[in-house]
Amino acid sequence: MTTPTINRPSGGDRASLPLTTPQLPPIAPALSAGLAVGVAVLAGLLLSWSVVGMAVLAWLLAMVFLPTWSLLLEGRRKAVDRLVTALVWSTFALAMLPLLSLIWQVVAKGAPALSVEFFTYSMRNVIGEGGGIYHAIVGTFLITGLATLISVPIGVLAAIYLVEYSSEGKVAKAVTFLVDVMTGIPSIVAGLFAFALFVLIFGPGIRMGFGGSIALSVLMIPIVVRATEEMLKLVPDELREASYALGVPKWRTIVKVVLPTALSGIVTGITLAIARVAGETAPLLIIAGSATSLNWNPFSERMATLPVFIFSSITEQGRYPEAQTERAWGAALVLIIIVMALNLIARLIGRVFAPKTGR
Repeated sequence: MTTPTINRPSGGDRASLPLTTPQLPPIAPALSAGLAVGVAVLAGLLLSWSVVGMAVLAWLLAMVFLPTWSLLLEGRRKAVDRLVTALVWSTFALAMLPLLSLIWQVVAKGAPALSVEFFTYSMRNVIGEGGGIYHAIVGTFLITGLATLISVPIGVLAAIYLVEYSSEGKVAKAVTFLVDVMTGIPSIVAGLFAFALFVLIFGPGIRMGFGGSIALSVLMIPIVVRATEEMLKLVPDELREASYALGVPKWRTIVKVVLPTALSGIVTGITLAIARVAGETAPLLIIAGSATSLNWNPFSERMATLPVFIFSSITEQGRYPEAQTERAWGAALVLIIIVMALNLIARLIGRVFAPKTGR
């Protein structure tokens, strides 16, 4: 019986097998982009194109140069990967372009208006240059603070009911449907609701800061409910069952186990809801009105806010349009800083109250 022979590759053949494929140098994307920009600028100068036309041509050439180079050297799979990566980065840059342009515009036009007087004076008896937004800042914080005091307890308790007590009941489904509907209502509808409610109670022509708080709370409550509901659903059922096994009542389990576990996400959602309504203009313009002097009482008379101050400064320009426009840009910059600070606070709170996973 003959034994079959096995032909083994020789040492030279084994050594000749490539273990790695050729790779583009790390600076290949930069080289391709530079070449594409150079060709686009040259073509634009010869054809008298605008900067936008040059930018579009440079992007198209970059989308061709790098994948083609990769296809010739690295193969089809790597070329497709580089093409998709370039498309993702391009869409990201396109999405960031309006945001960066907006921030640059607001900072460039609003920074000259910032001063000590701008933050410490109101617009009472001010004609022309001078004055400030102190009354609008106070009104914004008072109205938003009252809206938060109204919305947070209602939103959190409603979410606890939906998740912990009646997740599959008819009432829970109806409440969930109404919350979804309220999430998408226009802000001006909330303002009209608050105005109609206060007209029924106090009579026509009523304007007060508390009405603005009611309008903002209508917008905040569904956001708080949704954020709290999703965070409570992320709490593992094992924690609840362990608490029940020790004989802890349901309400105490919710207070001592469920809420502390979900506290990070709940506080983050609440802070983002505050940032969401802090820049609303339409409901405050309807029910809170506009004022030029400081008002510390949200239950009496009109109350100024930063969004309404910006709107009034642009639409009601008199003999000094440049001064009013400058104040509007300054107020817009302050409002953006406040919203950005609220978002940063939400992230910090989320890190501080996040459950500790280490031993």
